[in-house]
Amino acid sequence: MSQPTATPRRGRLLRVAAALVVLLAVAGYLVAKYVSGGGGAPHCTAGTAGGRTYELSPEQAVNAATISVVGTSRGMPERAVTIALATALQESGLLNLDHGDRDSLGLFQQRPSQGWGTAKQILDPVYAAGKFYEHLDQVPGYSRLPLTVAAQQVQRSAFPEAYAKHEPDATLLASALTGRKVAAFTCSAVLSTLPGDPAKVRYRLTRAFGAGVLPAGQSGQSGQGSEVTVPVTSTSSAATGSAAGRSAASRRGWEVAQWAVANSSVLHIERVSYAGRQWTAGADGDSWSRTAPKSAGPTAGGAGEVRIALVKQRG
Repeated sequence: MSQPTATPRRGRLLRVAAALVVLLAVAGYLVAKYVSGGGGAPHCTAGTAGGRTYELSPEQAVNAATISVVGTSRGMPERAVTIALATALQESGLLNLDHGDRDSLGLFQQRPSQGWGTAKQILDPVYAAGKFYEHLDQVPGYSRLPLTVAAQQVQRSAFPEAYAKHEPDATLLASALTGRKVAAFTCSAVLSTLPGDPAKVRYRLTRAFGAGVLPAGQSGQSGQGSEVTVPVTSTSSAATGSAAGRSAASRRGWEVAQWAVANSSVLHIERVSYAGRQWTAGADGDSWSRTAPKSAGPTAGGAGEVRIALVKQRG
C-alpha cells in the first residue's frame, strides 16, 4: 500500500495562509479608516431620522441629483423625477455605464442605434436625463399611469415589470432631491484634502439647473475665493412675496443645497448652508445641524441664498 501524498495537506495550508493574508489586509484597512476618521466607506442617505431611508454611494448620489435637477429645471413634476430615478435604478443602478446590452449605454441604457444620440452624448448624464424626460413628456397622462407603465412607454424594455420594485426608493430620493423634504439628503465621507474650485461648482450648477441659477455673469467667473453663493427666488414672479412664492423658493433652495451635498465628494465641498441649517463634510456629514440664520431661507420677498463653502488650499 503506497504512502499518502503530502500535496493535499500543503494545498490546504496554502489556502489557509492566503485567507489569513486577505483577512489581515482587510483588518488593516478598516483600522486605518477608523483611525483617520473615515468611519467606513463613503455613503449618502435619502430620508430623515426616524423614517425610512435609502443609502447609495457618492457616485450614485451625483447621478441621482443630476436626474432630479434636470427634470425640475424642465418644469417636470416630482412624479416625473420618481419615474426617471426608478428607471435609472433598474437600467444601470444609477451608474453611468459605458457598456450594456448590444449598444446600450449610460444611466438609462439608451442606444445610439435607436436614435437616442451619439455614444458621447448618452454618456453625459445631463443629456441622457434630458432625453428621457423629453420622451416621457410625450406619454399622455404619464403622471397618472402606474410607474412601470410610464417607464415602459419610454424604454421599451424586455422586462417592463422590473421598474416597479424601485418605486419606493425612487419616491424617497425624489422627495429629498427635489427639495420637498427639507434636510433630507446627507453624505458621509472623509473631508477632502484637495481644494475645491468655485469655477467648477458654477459650471456644474449651470449645466444642471440652467444659466438662471446664478446671477448674470457669475457662471463665467474664474475660480476665485472658497465659497459659491446661490441666490434663491421663487420661479414665479406673480407668486413672489406670497405664501406660494415663499414655499416655491424654499423648495428651490433645498433642491440646490441637497444637490451640493450630493456633489460634495467630486467638487470638494466642505460645508453647505441654507435656511438656518448646515451640512458639514466629515464627522458631521450624516445630518444637518441647526445654525444661526446666516444663510436665511426665503424672506418676505421670496429671496434667500444657499452658501457652498469649498475646501481651501492648504499652506
